[in-house]
Amino acid sequence: MAFLADDERGVVRALAALATENPFLPERVENEQRALGDGFTPVTVVWHEGTDLAEANPNVARLGELVESLAPVLRERLAAGARAGAEDLRLYQGLVFYLLYYRTLGVFTALVQKGARAESTTGRVREYPRYEHDARHFLEIPGVRLPLRVEPTHLFAWGYQIRRAFEGTFRGIQGGSLPAARLRAAVWQSVFSHDFERYGRSLYERMGDVTTLILGESGTGKELVARAVGLARYIPFDAARGAFVEDAAASFHAVNLSALSPTLIESELFGHRRGAFTGALADREGWLEACSPRGTVFLDEIGELEGTIQVKLLRVLQARRFQRVGDLADRTFEGKLVAATNRELPEEIAAGRFREDLYYRLCSDLIRTPTLREQIADSPDELPGLISLLARRIVGEADAPALTREVVAFVERHLGLGYPWPGNVRELEQCVRNVLVRGEYEPARLSARGADDDLAAALRRGELSADDLLRRYCTEVYAQTGSYEEAGRRLGLDRRTVKAKVHPRLLDEIRGA
Repeated sequence: MAFLADDERGVVRALAALATENPFLPERVENEQRALGDGFTPVTVVWHEGTDLAEANPNVARLGELVESLAPVLRERLAAGARAGAEDLRLYQGLVFYLLYYRTLGVFTALVQKGARAESTTGRVREYPRYEHDARHFLEIPGVRLPLRVEPTHLFAWGYQIRRAFEGTFRGIQGGSLPAARLRAAVWQSVFSHDFERYGRSLYERMGDVTTLILGESGTGKELVARAVGLARYIPFDAARGAFVEDAAASFHAVNLSALSPTLIESELFGHRRGAFTGALADREGWLEACSPRGTVFLDEIGELEGTIQVKLLRVLQARRFQRVGDLADRTFEGKLVAATNRELPEEIAAGRFREDLYYRLCSDLIRTPTLREQIADSPDELPGLISLLARRIVGEADAPALTREVVAFVERHLGLGYPWPGNVRELEQCVRNVLVRGEYEPARLSARGADDDLAAALRRGELSADDLLRRYCTEVYAQTGSYEEAGRRLGLDRRTVKAKVHPRLLDEIRGA
Protein backbone atom coordinates (compact mmCIF):
# COMPACT_ATOMS: atom_id res chain seq x y z
CA MET A 1 0.00 0.00 0.00
CA ALA A 2 1.47 3.35 -1.07
CA PHE A 3 1.54 6.04 1.56
CA LEU A 4 0.60 8.98 -0.70
CA ALA A 5 -1.53 8.98 -3.83
CA ASP A 6 -0.28 11.07 -6.74
CA ASP A 7 -2.97 13.72 -6.27
CA GLU A 8 -2.15 13.98 -2.54
CA ARG A 9 1.60 14.40 -2.80
CA GLY A 10 1.59 17.96 -4.13
CA VAL A 11 -0.93 19.07 -1.52
CA VAL A 12 1.04 17.53 1.36
CA ARG A 13 4.30 18.97 0.03
CA ALA A 14 2.76 22.47 -0.04
CA LEU A 15 1.37 22.11 3.49
CA ALA A 16 4.70 20.84 4.81
CA ALA A 17 6.45 23.81 3.20
CA LEU A 18 4.01 26.22 4.85
CA ALA A 19 5.06 24.78 8.22
CA THR A 20 8.70 25.66 7.73
CA GLU A 21 9.02 28.60 5.31
CA ASN A 22 9.37 32.33 5.94
CA PRO A 23 5.77 33.65 6.10
CA PHE A 24 6.81 37.06 4.81
CA LEU A 25 8.18 35.78 1.48
CA PRO A 26 6.06 35.45 -1.70
CA GLU A 27 6.54 31.66 -1.65
CA ARG A 28 3.95 31.55 1.14
CA VAL A 29 1.17 32.54 -1.24
CA GLU A 30 2.40 30.14 -3.93
CA ASN A 31 2.23 27.20 -1.51
CA GLU A 32 -1.19 28.22 -0.25
CA GLN A 33 -2.42 28.08 -3.85
CA ARG A 34 -0.79 24.68 -4.46
CA ALA A 35 -2.42 23.27 -1.32
CA LEU A 36 -5.92 24.65 -1.90
CA GLY A 37 -6.19 24.47 -5.67
CA ASP A 38 -9.57 25.82 -6.80
CA GLY A 39 -10.40 26.70 -3.20
CA PHE A 40 -7.64 29.34 -3.08
CA THR A 41 -8.63 33.01 -2.80
CA PRO A 42 -6.11 35.48 -4.32
CA VAL A 43 -4.53 37.62 -1.57
CA THR A 44 -1.86 40.26 -1.18
CA VAL A 45 1.70 39.02 -0.96
CA VAL A 46 2.54 41.60 1.70
CA TRP A 47 1.34 40.98 5.26
CA HIS A 48 1.64 44.01 7.54
CA GLU A 49 -0.22 45.81 10.32
CA GLY A 50 -2.38 47.74 7.88
CA THR A 51 -4.13 44.50 6.90
CA ASP A 52 -6.55 42.38 8.89
CA LEU A 53 -5.25 38.82 8.84
CA ALA A 54 -8.65 37.13 8.86
CA GLU A 55 -10.00 39.33 6.07
CA ALA A 56 -6.75 39.63 4.14
CA ASN A 57 -6.14 35.88 4.00
CA PRO A 58 -9.25 33.69 4.26
CA ASN A 59 -7.05 30.83 3.03
CA VAL A 60 -5.66 30.33 6.55
CA ALA A 61 -8.90 28.80 7.86
CA ARG A 62 -9.25 26.62 4.75
CA LEU A 63 -5.70 25.37 5.16
CA GLY A 64 -6.49 24.47 8.76
CA GLU A 65 -9.54 22.48 7.69
CA LEU A 66 -7.51 20.72 5.02
CA VAL A 67 -4.71 19.66 7.35
CA GLU A 68 -7.25 18.52 9.97
CA SER A 69 -8.78 16.18 7.39
CA LEU A 70 -5.49 14.88 5.94
CA ALA A 71 -3.35 14.25 9.04
CA PRO A 72 -5.51 11.56 10.70
CA VAL A 73 -5.86 9.65 7.41
CA LEU A 74 -2.10 9.66 6.77
CA ARG A 75 -1.35 8.72 10.37
CA GLU A 76 -3.57 5.65 10.10
CA ARG A 77 -1.90 4.62 6.84
CA LEU A 78 1.51 4.68 8.52
CA ALA A 79 0.19 2.76 11.52
CA ALA A 80 -1.23 0.14 9.12
CA GLY A 81 2.19 -0.37 7.51
CA ALA A 82 1.95 1.77 4.35
CA ARG A 83 5.23 2.01 2.39
CA ALA A 84 6.76 5.42 3.08
CA GLY A 85 10.21 6.56 1.99
CA ALA A 86 12.35 9.15 3.71
CA GLU A 87 10.81 12.00 1.68
CA ASP A 88 7.28 10.80 2.48
CA LEU A 89 8.07 10.77 6.19
CA ARG A 90 9.59 14.23 6.00
CA LEU A 91 6.43 15.55 4.33
CA TYR A 92 4.19 13.84 6.88
CA GLN A 93 6.17 15.32 9.75
CA GLY A 94 5.92 18.82 8.27
CA LEU A 95 2.17 18.32 7.87
CA VAL A 96 1.87 17.35 11.55
CA PHE A 97 3.91 20.37 12.63
CA TYR A 98 1.42 22.55 10.75
CA LEU A 99 -1.51 20.72 12.36
CA LEU A 100 -0.19 21.09 15.91
CA TYR A 101 0.61 24.77 15.41
CA TYR A 102 -2.82 25.43 13.91
CA ARG A 103 -4.59 23.68 16.80
CA THR A 104 -2.68 25.73 19.38
CA LEU A 105 -2.73 29.06 17.57
CA GLY A 106 -5.30 30.55 19.93
CA VAL A 107 -3.26 29.55 22.98
CA PHE A 108 -0.08 31.13 21.64
CA THR A 109 -1.87 34.28 20.51
CA ALA A 110 -3.43 34.71 23.95
CA LEU A 111 0.02 34.42 25.55
CA VAL A 112 1.44 37.03 23.17
CA GLN A 113 -1.43 39.38 24.04
CA LYS A 114 -0.81 38.86 27.76
CA GLY A 115 2.82 39.80 27.26
CA ALA A 116 1.79 42.93 25.36
CA ARG A 117 -0.31 43.95 28.38
CA ALA A 118 2.75 43.44 30.64
CA GLU A 119 1.08 40.44 32.30
CA SER A 120 3.11 37.40 33.28
CA THR A 121 3.34 34.61 30.71
CA THR A 122 5.02 32.09 33.02
CA GLY A 123 1.85 30.67 34.54
CA ARG A 124 0.57 27.16 33.96
CA VAL A 125 -0.64 26.51 30.41
CA ARG A 126 -3.62 24.24 30.95
CA GLU A 127 -3.86 23.30 27.27
CA TYR A 128 -0.45 21.65 27.20
CA PRO A 129 -1.52 18.10 28.25
CA ARG A 130 -3.88 17.94 25.27
CA TYR A 131 -1.11 19.26 23.02
CA GLU A 132 1.31 16.61 24.31
CA HIS A 133 -1.28 13.89 23.69
CA ASP A 134 -1.81 15.05 20.10
CA ALA A 135 1.93 15.38 19.44
CA ARG A 136 2.67 11.87 20.66
CA HIS A 137 -0.33 10.44 18.81
CA PHE A 138 0.77 11.82 15.44
CA LEU A 139 4.56 11.67 15.82
CA GLU A 140 5.20 8.50 17.87
CA ILE A 141 3.80 5.75 15.67
CA PRO A 142 5.01 2.21 16.50
CA GLY A 143 7.46 0.98 13.87
CA VAL A 144 7.81 4.41 12.20
CA ARG A 145 10.94 6.54 12.60
CA LEU A 146 10.42 10.13 11.52
CA PRO A 147 13.40 12.24 10.29
CA LEU A 148 13.39 14.74 13.17
CA ARG A 149 12.91 13.41 16.70
CA VAL A 150 11.18 16.20 18.59
CA GLU A 151 9.95 16.17 22.17
CA PRO A 152 6.51 17.75 22.64
CA THR A 153 7.97 20.32 25.05
CA HIS A 154 10.40 21.52 22.39
CA LEU A 155 7.73 21.60 19.70
CA PHE A 156 5.42 23.56 22.01
CA ALA A 157 8.17 26.09 22.83
CA TRP A 158 9.03 26.36 19.15
CA GLY A 159 5.39 27.05 18.25
CA TYR A 160 5.16 29.80 20.87
CA GLN A 161 8.35 31.33 19.49
CA ILE A 162 6.96 31.25 15.95
CA ARG A 163 3.83 33.10 17.08
CA ARG A 164 5.83 35.73 18.98
CA ALA A 165 8.11 36.22 15.97
CA PHE A 166 5.16 36.62 13.62
CA GLU A 167 3.23 39.01 15.87
CA GLY A 168 6.29 41.13 16.65
CA THR A 169 7.25 41.42 13.00
CA PHE A 170 3.72 41.85 11.68
CA ARG A 171 2.70 44.44 14.29
CA GLY A 172 6.01 46.18 14.77
CA ILE A 173 7.34 46.85 11.28
CA GLN A 174 5.25 49.32 9.36
CA GLY A 175 4.58 49.55 5.65
CA GLY A 176 3.01 47.70 2.76
CA SER A 177 5.79 48.34 0.23
CA LEU A 178 8.14 45.63 -1.01
CA PRO A 179 11.13 47.19 0.84
CA ALA A 180 9.12 46.89 4.07
CA ALA A 181 8.12 43.32 3.17
CA ARG A 182 11.76 42.42 2.56
CA LEU A 183 12.62 43.91 5.95
CA ARG A 184 10.05 41.70 7.66
CA ALA A 185 11.44 38.66 5.85
CA ALA A 186 14.95 39.63 6.98
CA VAL A 187 13.80 39.87 10.60
CA TRP A 188 12.32 36.37 10.37
CA GLN A 189 15.67 35.05 9.13
CA SER A 190 17.46 36.81 11.99
CA VAL A 191 15.31 34.82 14.40
CA PHE A 192 15.22 31.39 12.69
CA SER A 193 17.97 31.57 10.02
CA HIS A 194 17.19 30.61 6.41
CA ASP A 195 17.06 26.88 7.31
CA PHE A 196 14.05 26.42 9.56
CA GLU A 197 14.53 22.67 10.04
CA ARG A 198 18.16 23.05 11.07
CA TYR A 199 17.04 25.74 13.52
CA GLY A 200 14.64 23.26 15.11
CA ARG A 201 17.34 20.58 15.36
CA SER A 202 20.12 22.56 16.96
CA LEU A 203 20.34 26.28 16.12
CA TYR A 204 17.62 27.26 18.59
CA GLU A 205 20.23 26.77 21.34
CA ARG A 206 22.94 28.73 19.52
CA MET A 207 21.35 31.79 17.91
CA GLY A 208 22.20 33.84 21.00
CA ASP A 209 25.84 33.63 19.89
CA VAL A 210 24.98 35.51 16.68
CA THR A 211 25.09 39.31 17.02
CA THR A 212 22.62 41.27 14.91
CA LEU A 213 23.64 44.69 13.55
CA ILE A 214 20.89 47.01 12.27
CA LEU A 215 21.87 49.85 9.95
CA GLY A 216 19.68 52.68 8.68
CA GLU A 217 18.87 56.35 8.83
CA SER A 218 17.28 57.92 11.89
CA GLY A 219 13.55 57.38 12.01
CA THR A 220 13.52 54.16 9.98
CA GLY A 221 12.47 51.90 12.85
CA LYS A 222 15.74 50.31 13.92
CA GLU A 223 14.55 49.83 17.51
CA LEU A 224 11.32 48.22 16.26
CA VAL A 225 13.44 45.73 14.33
CA ALA A 226 15.60 45.11 17.39
CA ARG A 227 12.51 44.46 19.52
CA ALA A 228 11.06 42.09 16.93
CA VAL A 229 14.29 40.07 16.94
CA GLY A 230 15.00 40.28 20.66
CA LEU A 231 11.50 39.44 21.89
CA ALA A 232 11.23 36.37 19.64
CA ARG A 233 13.97 34.26 21.20
CA TYR A 234 13.40 30.61 22.07
CA ILE A 235 12.06 30.06 25.61
CA PRO A 236 11.93 26.43 26.87
CA PHE A 237 8.75 24.89 28.24
CA ASP A 238 8.93 23.05 31.57
CA ALA A 239 6.54 20.07 31.38
CA ALA A 240 6.76 19.39 35.14
CA ARG A 241 5.52 22.89 35.94
CA GLY A 242 3.39 23.11 32.82
CA ALA A 243 4.81 26.58 32.15
CA PHE A 244 7.38 28.49 30.15
CA VAL A 245 10.58 29.10 32.11
CA GLU A 246 10.83 32.82 31.39
CA ASP A 247 8.67 35.81 30.61
CA ALA A 248 9.43 36.83 27.02
CA ALA A 249 8.29 40.43 27.45
CA ALA A 250 10.77 41.03 30.29
CA SER A 251 13.81 39.69 28.44
CA PHE A 252 14.60 42.71 26.24
CA HIS A 253 16.89 45.47 27.56
CA ALA A 254 17.51 48.61 25.45
CA VAL A 255 20.40 51.01 26.10
CA ASN A 256 20.60 54.29 24.13
CA LEU A 257 24.33 54.90 24.06
CA SER A 258 24.10 58.40 22.55
CA ALA A 259 22.18 59.63 25.61
CA LEU A 260 24.84 58.55 28.15
CA SER A 261 28.30 59.72 29.13
CA PRO A 262 31.13 57.15 28.83
CA THR A 263 31.08 56.52 32.59
CA LEU A 264 27.35 55.90 32.61
CA ILE A 265 27.62 53.67 29.53
CA GLU A 266 30.15 51.48 31.33
CA SER A 267 27.98 51.36 34.44
CA GLU A 268 24.80 50.57 32.47
CA LEU A 269 26.45 47.80 30.48
CA PHE A 270 28.99 46.26 32.82
CA GLY A 271 27.83 47.36 36.28
CA HIS A 272 30.12 48.81 38.94
CA ARG A 273 31.49 48.28 42.42
CA ARG A 274 30.70 50.62 45.25
CA GLY A 275 33.13 53.55 45.20
CA ALA A 276 34.28 52.93 41.62
CA PHE A 277 33.45 56.56 40.77
CA THR A 278 31.70 59.55 42.31
CA GLY A 279 28.10 58.62 42.95
CA ALA A 280 28.68 54.85 42.97
CA LEU A 281 27.15 54.36 46.42
CA ALA A 282 26.47 50.65 46.12
CA ASP A 283 27.36 47.64 44.01
CA ARG A 284 25.28 47.52 40.82
CA GLU A 285 24.86 44.89 38.13
CA GLY A 286 24.74 46.08 34.54
CA TRP A 287 22.47 44.92 31.74
CA LEU A 288 24.99 42.37 30.47
CA GLU A 289 24.97 40.68 33.84
CA ALA A 290 21.22 40.99 34.37
CA CYS A 291 20.44 39.53 30.95
CA SER A 292 19.37 35.88 31.08
CA PRO A 293 20.71 33.33 28.57
CA ARG A 294 17.47 33.78 26.62
CA GLY A 295 17.42 37.57 26.91
CA THR A 296 18.64 40.32 24.59
CA VAL A 297 20.59 43.53 25.18
CA PHE A 298 20.01 46.18 22.49
CA LEU A 299 22.74 48.80 22.07
CA ASP A 300 21.27 51.73 20.13
CA GLU A 301 23.66 54.15 18.37
CA ILE A 302 26.67 51.89 18.80
CA GLY A 303 28.61 54.16 16.45
CA GLU A 304 28.82 56.67 19.33
CA LEU A 305 30.95 54.37 21.52
CA GLU A 306 34.34 55.69 22.54
CA GLY A 307 37.46 53.62 21.92
CA THR A 308 38.03 52.29 25.43
CA ILE A 309 34.48 50.98 25.67
CA GLN A 310 34.76 49.47 22.19
CA VAL A 311 37.67 47.38 23.48
CA LYS A 312 35.63 46.15 26.45
CA LEU A 313 32.67 45.29 24.25
CA LEU A 314 34.93 43.42 21.85
CA ARG A 315 36.01 41.18 24.74
CA VAL A 316 32.36 40.47 25.53
CA LEU A 317 31.74 39.34 21.94
CA GLN A 318 34.96 37.33 21.71
CA ALA A 319 35.06 35.63 25.11
CA ARG A 320 31.64 36.38 26.63
CA ARG A 321 33.52 37.79 29.63
CA PHE A 322 33.51 41.24 31.26
CA GLN A 323 34.24 42.99 34.54
CA ARG A 324 32.24 45.50 36.51
CA VAL A 325 33.74 48.99 36.67
CA GLY A 326 36.19 49.00 39.59
CA ASP A 327 36.16 45.20 39.94
CA LEU A 328 38.60 42.47 38.87
CA ALA A 329 36.24 39.50 38.97
CA ASP A 330 35.23 38.09 35.58
CA ARG A 331 31.53 37.75 34.84
CA THR A 332 29.73 36.05 31.97
CA PHE A 333 27.30 37.39 29.38
CA GLU A 334 25.07 34.58 28.13
CA GLY A 335 22.39 36.48 26.21
CA LYS A 336 22.12 37.87 22.69
CA LEU A 337 23.45 41.26 21.59
CA VAL A 338 21.65 43.43 19.03
CA ALA A 339 23.18 46.76 17.97
CA ALA A 340 22.08 49.62 15.73
CA THR A 341 23.54 52.78 14.23
CA ASN A 342 22.71 55.40 11.63
CA ARG A 343 26.41 55.81 10.83
CA GLU A 344 28.22 54.09 7.98
CA LEU A 345 30.63 52.06 10.09
CA PRO A 346 33.10 51.28 7.25
CA GLU A 347 33.59 55.05 6.90
CA GLU A 348 34.01 55.36 10.67
CA ILE A 349 36.64 52.60 10.53
CA ALA A 350 38.50 54.40 7.74
CA ALA A 351 38.47 57.58 9.81
CA GLY A 352 39.86 55.72 12.84
CA ARG A 353 36.76 56.23 14.97
CA PHE A 354 35.51 52.64 15.07
CA ARG A 355 37.45 49.42 15.54
CA GLU A 356 37.50 47.11 12.55
CA ASP A 357 37.69 43.97 14.70
CA LEU A 358 34.60 45.08 16.64
CA TYR A 359 32.72 45.71 13.40
CA TYR A 360 33.38 42.19 12.16
CA ARG A 361 32.20 40.78 15.46
CA LEU A 362 28.98 42.78 15.16
CA CYS A 363 28.02 42.12 11.55
CA SER A 364 27.56 38.34 11.54
CA ASP A 365 23.87 39.11 10.95
CA LEU A 366 23.19 42.39 9.14
CA ILE A 367 19.83 44.12 8.60
CA ARG A 368 19.38 47.44 6.80
CA THR A 369 16.15 49.38 7.35
CA PRO A 370 14.68 51.12 4.27
CA THR A 371 14.02 54.86 4.28
CA LEU A 372 10.55 56.29 3.83
CA ARG A 373 11.73 57.69 0.49
CA GLU A 374 12.58 54.19 -0.72
CA GLN A 375 9.22 52.82 0.41
CA ILE A 376 7.26 55.57 -1.32
CA ALA A 377 9.35 55.27 -4.49
CA ASP A 378 8.55 51.56 -4.61
CA SER A 379 4.85 52.02 -3.84
CA PRO A 380 3.33 55.52 -4.30
CA ASP A 381 0.23 54.41 -2.36
CA GLU A 382 2.39 53.70 0.66
CA LEU A 383 2.20 57.24 2.08
CA PRO A 384 -1.60 57.36 2.61
CA GLY A 385 -1.45 53.87 4.09
CA LEU A 386 1.22 54.84 6.61
CA ILE A 387 -0.63 58.06 7.47
CA SER A 388 -3.76 56.00 8.12
CA LEU A 389 -1.85 53.59 10.35
CA LEU A 390 -0.32 56.46 12.36
CA ALA A 391 -3.69 58.21 12.59
CA ARG A 392 -5.30 55.09 14.09
CA ARG A 393 -2.59 54.95 16.74
CA ILE A 394 -2.90 58.65 17.56
CA VAL A 395 -6.67 59.26 17.57
CA GLY A 396 -8.22 55.78 17.40
CA GLU A 397 -10.26 53.96 14.79
CA ALA A 398 -13.28 56.29 14.78
CA ASP A 399 -11.45 59.54 13.97
CA ALA A 400 -8.61 58.05 11.91
CA PRO A 401 -10.26 58.24 8.45
CA ALA A 402 -11.02 61.96 8.74
CA LEU A 403 -7.54 62.77 10.08
CA THR A 404 -5.96 60.67 7.32
CA ARG A 405 -7.82 62.64 4.63
CA GLU A 406 -6.81 65.91 6.28
CA VAL A 407 -3.11 65.01 6.46
CA VAL A 408 -2.98 63.58 2.93
CA ALA A 409 -4.63 66.73 1.56
CA PHE A 410 -2.18 68.94 3.47
CA VAL A 411 0.84 66.99 2.19
CA GLU A 412 -0.38 67.11 -1.42
CA ARG A 413 -1.15 70.83 -1.22
CA HIS A 414 1.83 72.15 0.74
CA LEU A 415 4.69 69.62 0.65
CA GLY A 416 4.05 67.73 -2.56
CA LEU A 417 4.09 63.99 -3.03
CA GLY A 418 7.79 64.22 -3.89
CA TYR A 419 8.77 65.57 -0.46
CA PRO A 420 11.80 63.47 0.64
CA TRP A 421 10.86 63.07 4.33
CA PRO A 422 14.43 63.39 5.69
CA GLY A 423 13.21 62.40 9.17
CA ASN A 424 11.55 59.25 7.76
CA VAL A 425 8.56 57.73 9.61
CA ARG A 426 9.43 59.69 12.75
CA GLU A 427 8.97 62.93 10.82
CA LEU A 428 5.77 61.64 9.21
CA GLU A 429 4.33 60.94 12.65
CA GLN A 430 5.10 64.49 13.78
CA CYS A 431 3.47 65.78 10.60
CA VAL A 432 0.29 63.87 11.51
CA ARG A 433 0.38 65.26 15.06
CA ASN A 434 1.01 68.82 13.86
CA VAL A 435 -1.90 68.70 11.42
CA LEU A 436 -4.08 67.23 14.18
CA VAL A 437 -3.26 70.05 16.62
CA ARG A 438 -2.62 73.07 14.39
CA GLY A 439 -3.98 72.10 11.01
CA GLU A 440 -0.56 72.49 9.41
CA TYR A 441 3.00 71.19 9.42
CA GLU A 442 6.17 73.12 8.70
CA PRO A 443 9.28 70.97 8.13
CA ALA A 444 12.37 72.01 10.04
CA ARG A 445 14.49 74.15 7.73
CA LEU A 446 17.78 73.54 9.48
CA SER A 447 21.02 74.65 7.93
CA ALA A 448 22.89 71.81 6.26
CA ARG A 449 26.23 71.58 4.55
CA GLY A 450 25.96 73.50 1.27
CA ALA A 451 23.34 75.90 2.69
CA ASP A 452 25.75 78.65 3.77
CA ASP A 453 23.71 81.37 2.07
CA ASP A 454 20.64 80.51 4.16
CA LEU A 455 22.68 80.69 7.36
CA ALA A 456 24.28 83.99 6.36
CA ALA A 457 20.87 85.45 5.49
CA ALA A 458 19.46 84.36 8.84
CA LEU A 459 22.40 86.02 10.61
CA ARG A 460 21.94 89.28 8.66
CA ARG A 461 18.25 89.36 9.56
CA GLY A 462 19.06 88.71 13.22
CA GLU A 463 16.82 85.64 13.28
CA LEU A 464 19.21 83.38 15.23
CA SER A 465 19.63 83.49 18.98
CA ALA A 466 23.08 82.88 20.45
CA ASP A 467 21.89 79.42 21.50
CA ASP A 468 20.69 78.66 17.94
CA LEU A 469 24.04 79.68 16.53
CA LEU A 470 25.99 77.62 19.06
CA ARG A 471 23.78 74.60 18.38
CA ARG A 472 24.34 74.84 14.63
CA TYR A 473 28.08 75.36 15.00
CA CYS A 474 28.51 72.48 17.48
CA THR A 475 26.52 70.20 15.20
CA GLU A 476 28.57 71.16 12.13
CA VAL A 477 31.92 70.59 13.88
CA TYR A 478 30.74 67.30 15.41
CA ALA A 479 29.59 66.14 11.96
CA GLN A 480 33.10 66.83 10.65
CA THR A 481 35.00 65.17 13.51
CA GLY A 482 32.61 62.43 14.65
CA SER A 483 33.97 62.91 18.18
CA TYR A 484 32.59 64.98 21.04
CA GLU A 485 36.12 65.21 22.50
CA GLU A 486 37.64 66.54 19.26
CA ALA A 487 34.75 68.91 18.60
CA GLY A 488 35.09 70.24 22.15
CA ARG A 489 38.84 70.74 21.65
CA ARG A 490 38.30 72.74 18.47
CA LEU A 491 35.51 74.83 19.96
CA GLY A 492 37.11 75.32 23.38
CA LEU A 493 34.09 73.67 25.05
CA ASP A 494 33.58 70.72 27.37
CA ARG A 495 32.61 67.53 25.48
CA ARG A 496 29.39 67.35 27.51
CA THR A 497 28.40 70.83 26.33
CA VAL A 498 29.01 69.81 22.73
CA LYS A 499 26.96 66.65 23.17
CA ALA A 500 24.08 68.61 24.68
CA LYS A 501 24.11 71.14 21.80
CA VAL A 502 24.28 68.70 18.87
CA HIS A 503 20.91 68.75 17.08
CA PRO A 504 19.92 65.25 15.81
CA ARG A 505 17.82 66.45 12.85
CA LEU A 506 20.44 68.93 11.67
CA LEU A 507 23.11 66.24 12.08
CA ASP A 508 21.12 63.88 9.84
CA GLU A 509 20.72 66.61 7.20
CA ILE A 510 24.43 67.45 7.26
CA ARG A 511 25.44 63.81 6.87
CA GLY A 512 22.90 63.27 4.13
CA ALA A 513 23.86 66.39 2.21
